[in-house]
Amino acid sequence: MPVSGDLVYDVVVVGFGAAGACAAIEAAEAGARVLVVDRFGGGGATAISGGVVYAGGGTRFQRAAGVEDDPESMYDYLLTETRDAVTPPTLRRFCEQSADMLEWLAGHGVPFDSRVAPEKTSYPTNRHYLYVSGNEDPPVPRGHRTHARGTSGHELHRRLAAAARAAGAEVRTQTRAVELTPGAVGCRVLTGWPRAVHQVLHRFSVKPGVYLPRFGAYLHRRAARLEDRYARPSTIAARTVVLAAGGFVFDREMMRAHAPAYRGGLRLGTPGDDGSGIRLGIAAGGATAHLDRVTVWRFLTPPSALTRGLLVDRDGRRVCEESRYGAAVGEAVLRSPGGKAWLLVDAAILRAARRQIWRQTLWFQRFQAWWMLGPGKVSGQTLETVARTAGVDPAGLVRTVADEGGKRLRAGPFSLIDVSIRALPAPMLTLGGLVVDEETGAVAPGVYAAGRNAVGICSGAYVSGLSLADCVFSGRRAGINAAAYARRAREGADVERR
Repeated sequence: MPVSGDLVYDVVVVGFGAAGACAAIEAAEAGARVLVVDRFGGGGATAISGGVVYAGGGTRFQRAAGVEDDPESMYDYLLTETRDAVTPPTLRRFCEQSADMLEWLAGHGVPFDSRVAPEKTSYPTNRHYLYVSGNEDPPVPRGHRTHARGTSGHELHRRLAAAARAAGAEVRTQTRAVELTPGAVGCRVLTGWPRAVHQVLHRFSVKPGVYLPRFGAYLHRRAARLEDRYARPSTIAARTVVLAAGGFVFDREMMRAHAPAYRGGLRLGTPGDDGSGIRLGIAAGGATAHLDRVTVWRFLTPPSALTRGLLVDRDGRRVCEESRYGAAVGEAVLRSPGGKAWLLVDAAILRAARRQIWRQTLWFQRFQAWWMLGPGKVSGQTLETVARTAGVDPAGLVRTVADEGGKRLRAGPFSLIDVSIRALPAPMLTLGGLVVDEETGAVAPGVYAAGRNAVGICSGAYVSGLSLADCVFSGRRAGINAAAYARRAREGADVERR
């Protein structure tokens, strides 16, 4: 389709999560005519996330809390976490721009808070909004949780979506991008009563589907049938496209092909994380990398008292440092023999953990705490007894406690809590995607990618908030450069017409 006429959009953004919204804001504020299309109602994985943005280097909220931080310290730490996902100059740019990025979010209505969580946790309570979300040593709070009750990703997305619309971006929901051709995006659009039913089915397939995956899958299949039967084709003329349609954790074929070791985990995301954006980028001439990288989480906290326990494998050997972030623990457990691990605690630790549950947890964390401190454990008066009951090598466990746990584990009865990957489904999400130009976010001429569609800051390893921070970083980059590309294309077309 030729790129001319009033119905040509400068930038079409595919996907309306955090990355898509940030791209739309930047492109619209640069003067581009922007259209956002989303297969569902918008929000994506962002809206069901914790709303945590990893930021440091001396943010306003860190300073208000008395936290000392600087971009160099942030860079030194993340250099160990990100591995080879991005080049050092890109990582340094991310760290140097981090505090300003948070101010950009705040300037677009996203609320944050400086109250620091006092203990190690997987996610802070509604009393705290700044916490140590990674493996920093010494600990530095860089996890900035959006200020809202419960898991606050919904508020983060609500504010960004409002900002995108206020900037002038047009949004079309229940519009599925299925094809990229030069100058156009082919879509399938739902209208009328199928659109209304589709909206309800998808809504209830998402967050309930995280905890009841079979129920969520059933509802999504019904929604997909509506798309197959009633969606009508539509072609949108576009000078540039930004792909921000999420990862591929919901695509079984891609998971089997690229990350077979992670099958069976609790998929974090929505049915929109089906790899469709990645496939569109490949069809446009893009390449992929790190598709084998998946983060799988096994948090041992809250309650924080459990970090005084000893994490062991079936041979009784220590698995890793117990206070590490859940993604690091999850990876260590996954690599243990048989993917099995147990947390050894004594009676004093167990009592302390039970006292901490209501003070340190939100509702979704209480289910894990109930499992770990109830049906997920076995107990015995001696180390040998509890080891035999759990299926752990008794001699190996006794040696490990003598070598590493003697100061922590004092007297029986002892308990071994099963934290194996399959004992309680471990949350997981994909980290790899389309290879982009790290200066511009380009995948191919006129095609850009952001968020979990693309290789980014968190594609090497994961700490809480790093994916959303990368969505903002890469989404803004893609939006700015897509608008510039469209402006050049528009000016070139004007010259040709003259």
